[in-house]
Amino acid sequence: MAGHSKWAQIKRKKAANDLKRGKVISKYLRAIAAAARAGGSADPAANVQLRNVIEAARNDDVPGDNIERLLKRLQGGDEEGSHYEEVIYEGYAPGGVAVLVYALTDNRNRTASEVRHVFSKHGGSLGAVGAVAWQFERRGYIWLDTDSPEAQDAAIEAGALDLQESEGGLEIYTDPHEVYAVANALKAKGFHPQDTEITMIPQNTVTLGEEEAQKVLRMVEALEDLDDTQNVYTNLNLDNVRVEA
Repeated sequence: MAGHSKWAQIKRKKAANDLKRGKVISKYLRAIAAAARAGGSADPAANVQLRNVIEAARNDDVPGDNIERLLKRLQGGDEEGSHYEEVIYEGYAPGGVAVLVYALTDNRNRTASEVRHVFSKHGGSLGAVGAVAWQFERRGYIWLDTDSPEAQDAAIEAGALDLQESEGGLEIYTDPHEVYAVANALKAKGFHPQDTEITMIPQNTVTLGEEEAQKVLRMVEALEDLDDTQNVYTNLNLDNVRVEA
């Protein structure tokens, strides 16, 4: 689990400029449409998966107007998202680092070709289904910028499964279905989560030298830049890795 809060900080840095921001918003809107289809309803109250995606989008500062306009279209019978399906790619980056890529695509062949190209270009190797997924566990994740006893007590009371002090803050792990409920309970007690998401937590991490670690980071960034990519997860230990904004 070491270094996960640093990953969250990296994601925020990479999404800072307008071009990146536009791609982040577009990916969330695609995910919302796909979740509405997969859950059989465009009503967040009746579709847990959709509700979680919307919460994640709002947490990542996707404009509420964009979300509401899309929901109205979907509730009115718009079939946006009906042709997208989730595909998961598994493989290894340089240094034996495990990589999971979650994508939403309307063309499996195109997406597979693009992902394979990035793996190959950056010295990685794309594997078969099940190659690395077993090394990760799906969890809700919250990061607070305080690790005070009061914050820890509040997190436990709200339903946290595990707590880790990290970089002057507190990493909170929850059941993936409960992460936003826990975050809201913390807000109600006066705490301010800096990051809330449903993620894949590596059971063990790989530590590399600076040069090899930078190769992995460049590969992850290239994968994230693909239009169809939703999320990229690795088991690289970032504790002592230099990260540029």
